[in-house]
Amino acid sequence: MLDTAGRFAYNEDHEMFRDSVRKVFAEHMEPNLDKHEEEGIVPREAWKALGEAGMLCPTVSEENGGLGLDFGFNCVLAEELSYMGSSAGFTLQNDITVNYFERLGSDVQKAKYLPGMISGDIITAIAMTEPGTGSDLQGIKTTAIEDGNHLVINGSKTYITNGQNADVVIVVAKTDPSAGAKGTSLVLVDAGTPGFERGRNLDKIGQHAADTSELFFQDVRVPKTNILGSEGRGFIHLMEELPQERLSIAVGAQAGAQRAFDEAVKFTKDRKAFGSTVFEFQNTKFTLADLQAKLQVGWAHLDWAIARHLRGELTTDEASSAKLWHTEMQWEMVDACLQLHGGAGYMNEYPIARLWRDARVQRIYGGTSEIMKEVISRSI
Repeated sequence: MLDTAGRFAYNEDHEMFRDSVRKVFAEHMEPNLDKHEEEGIVPREAWKALGEAGMLCPTVSEENGGLGLDFGFNCVLAEELSYMGSSAGFTLQNDITVNYFERLGSDVQKAKYLPGMISGDIITAIAMTEPGTGSDLQGIKTTAIEDGNHLVINGSKTYITNGQNADVVIVVAKTDPSAGAKGTSLVLVDAGTPGFERGRNLDKIGQHAADTSELFFQDVRVPKTNILGSEGRGFIHLMEELPQERLSIAVGAQAGAQRAFDEAVKFTKDRKAFGSTVFEFQNTKFTLADLQAKLQVGWAHLDWAIARHLRGELTTDEASSAKLWHTEMQWEMVDACLQLHGGAGYMNEYPIARLWRDARVQRIYGGTSEIMKEVISRSI
């Protein structure tokens, strides 16, 4: 169990919510973790269970049918999900896509999508990355060209989280290919729209429970009213959401690192070698001591970043710094903790193996570590 003693980002309501999250996860997620990994997807029943418990999109305002809670409640769920060792796509919907709908959506769009997102009946995805473009969102090739009162979408996307489950996708496309970044818009495409096809559920190194897909758009016609936010301001809309997205990744990274450390402590105290436990060797104790110091610093910094974000003060470069530091620390942590398991660490039956392979992509998605350094350097 994740130890939250001494945390200062949360209040009593957050911790009560944490207790509820643990109960729902214990019933609907933990017994099925291996099944989710094997099937490469988290079933809709789990989404519904979280929705019924008020754990999907808790920040949506009461006016729009939500609970009107602060982002700290999202962080609680993200911590518990990561500590449990699941890569389910709940945090994408909670921390990223719902903000686009609530902040940018028309009254019609909000009424159509938000209630289902809250209940778990509607699962969302956002399609940014393309086969030829990763972190360079200005280089996307997918187009959404005006044709009367409609847009005609052509292109392809890849590495899309919730791609198999998604009922609606926010597609990043060029409505004016000649205008560069200023010609980018966000366009909603519902599942089942003619010409919209899902590719395979991609075979990844880790995060097997997350359905991550290719998406294809061939002459997909949608009404111009499917534009989310302002036409031509899609790139700006994406940039506005980056601090919360990167903080969300940092939250998961810190909790995942803590779980890896806890697994290593438990294993080294149980495993015997040369007449004593592995924990008693000086190398083990010194390694764990160094890792614990990094975790202490990490939790203090994370609470600072969460509190700052709740006040609306977290900047893009600060969020990028958090994403960079916590994901790099997580990788150092999981790799060292796997090493402390010895050969057992390479066996999938031990949790550390899943924690290790799931951590690798954290330094890539949401902007690579190299891109984070570029963003941070611009503020210096």
